[in-house]
Amino acid sequence: MDDRPLVLCADDDEDILTLVALRLEGAGFAVATVGDGEQAVAAARELHPAVLVLDVMMPKRTGLEVLADVRADPTLADLKVILLSARVQEADIQRGVGAGADAYLAKPFRAQDLVATVEQLAG
Repeated sequence: MDDRPLVLCADDDEDILTLVALRLEGAGFAVATVGDGEQAVAAARELHPAVLVLDVMMPKRTGLEVLADVRADPTLADLKVILLSARVQEADIQRGVGAGADAYLAKPFRAQDLVATVEQLAG
């Protein structure tokens, strides 16, 4: 039985998923990855991760749509969510935080910043 905190990462960029998984696993987390927003919602409901890392711009459902689904689901409402986005205008960040994100990291992000944020939220 794996007792490491589980982080679910959703991004349509395979390179980002690989980087995130390697760095988070290296920091002691268990990691599951999915490639679109629909898979992210289904996996969050099935796996109940400690932290959900979402790309904002994904096919099928955006990160903001996934975040809305998560916040509306009583079984997931307390899930910690980090949004990743190349959209870094103040209005974009406010939209993400206002939708219920616990953190918002700009792409390109430093892997150590992501790890530190996940560590803080997984607490």
